Amino acid sequence: MIHITQLIYIKPGQEAVFEEFESIAIPIISKYNGKLLLRIRPSNDEIIDSTIENPYEVHLISFDSDLDFENFMNDDERKKFLHLKEQSIRYSIIIKGIEMG
Repeated sequence: MIHITQLIYIKPGQEAVFEEFESIAIPIISKYNGKLLLRIRPSNDEIIDSTIENPYEVHLISFDSDLDFENFMNDDERKKFLHLKEQSIRYSIIIKGIEMG
């Protein structure tokens, strides 16, 4: 099992476009043995310490394998709407990890 943490930084005024993309992309996760474990919007008063900009959203997603994650990223339906992602997201940071224990 792999875990993907994504820090998402939105372009000003593009929140609705981002939500439109998410409404398409998030349901596709389960098609590839994935699960959205956590989706949060941290506010500045919730940050204890930071040396980076506060992200608009943080996602924690799990997939059974690297291949499942790659297949999700290459999903044809998701790709049709990447223009919404490009229009709304300034940049994102993806952190890939594995389950320990």
